Amino acid sequence: MTVTLEITDGLATITLARPRAHNALDVETKTALRQAIEKVAGDRTVRAVLLAAEGKNFCVGQDLGDHVAELRKSPEHAMDTVADHYNPVIRALAGIEVPVIAAVRGACVGAGLGIALTADIRIASQNATFATAFAGIGLASDSGLSHHLVSMLGSSRATGLLMLGDRIDAAQALDWGLVHRVAEDADFDSTAVDLARRLADGPTEAFRRIKDLVGAGADGLSDALDREYDAQRHLGATADHAAAVEAFLDKRTPEFSGR
Repeated sequence: MTVTLEITDGLATITLARPRAHNALDVETKTALRQAIEKVAGDRTVRAVLLAAEGKNFCVGQDLGDHVAELRKSPEHAMDTVADHYNPVIRALAGIEVPVIAAVRGACVGAGLGIALTADIRIASQNATFATAFAGIGLASDSGLSHHLVSMLGSSRATGLLMLGDRIDAAQALDWGLVHRVAEDADFDSTAVDLARRLADGPTEAFRRIKDLVGAGADGLSDALDREYDAQRHLGATADHAAAVEAFLDKRTPEFSGR
C-alpha cells in the first residue's frame, strides 16, 4: 500500500507510504493518492485533512525509474501522466472544502512541492528543503507550480526557483511565506497533528468560506494546469529531457544540446 487513509473524529490523515523510495510518485501512488483525496472530498464527516508522509522525506516528486520506462516505450505519451494523474490530483486536492494541512519533513521536490503548495497551510520540520527540479531534467513545471509559486512569491522568485532549481531550507521558506510554521524536528509529528486537530475542531463552515474567499483572490489554477500539461507534453519528447533522465539514472551530470 503506497498511500494510507485514516479518518478519526473528523480528521482525515492521508499518508504517502513509500519511504524507501522517498515517497516518489509512481503510477500506483498517484492513483492511490487521487482515490484517497476524492474519498475525503466526498465525506461530509471530514472537517480537516492532514497530508503526511512516512520516512525522512515528504516527497521527491515523479518516480524517474517509472518515467524513464514510459519514455523508452512511448516518448510521445510519456507526459500523459500530467493530464491523467497530476492534474486530477491537484484539482481534487484544491477542491476539498475543509482545511488541508501539509506536514513537510525532509525533501519536498517537484510534484511533491506542487502537492504541498496546494494545501491551505504548510508546516515544515527544521530539516525540510524545497525545490522544483524540473529544469534540471529539461522540463518546465506541472502540479500547479507555475500558479502557486507566482501567487505566493511573485514572478521573479518563482522564475528563479523554476529555472535555477535551487533548494531552499525551512527558514527561507518561512521567510518567503511558503510555509506557515517551522517545528522542531523532535516535535514535528505532534505539532502537525495538533494543528490539524485544532482545525478539525474549529468552525468548519467559516473555514469553508475562508477558503472560497482566498481562492477567489488567486484564480487561474485550472488554466495553469492546462498550460503546464501542454509544456510538459512538448518538453517530454525532447532529446534534452531523455538524455537528462538517462544521465540522472546513471548518476552523471546531464549535457543539454538545446534539442
